Amino acid sequence: MEEPKPIEVDGVEEWEVEKILNKRKIWGVEKYLVRWKGFIAEYDIWEKEEDLENARGVMEKFEERMSMKIRRQEMLNMIEEKNFKRGELLGKYMVKMLYG
Repeated sequence: MEEPKPIEVDGVEEWEVEKILNKRKIWGVEKYLVRWKGFIAEYDIWEKEEDLENARGVMEKFEERMSMKIRRQEMLNMIEEKNFKRGELLGKYMVKMLYG
């Protein structure tokens, strides 16, 4: 497989970001795990936000996906908590019915 070539942006050679895979703080600096277009996972690397200025659209899509994922998880947690409380009450009620 031939290694992808960088593209020129404002006179500087850069590789194109295919997608953002994750985000976290490393030593107090927020970084994004980047998959470069045409490269395999072995070449994924953590990059600072300021180094991804030309990938704003990809970063916005990642942030949108993450906020949707977080909201979905919060809803699932809320439903699970409600079901647990319902089951807990049902169990107490059943015990009272069976054993007076």
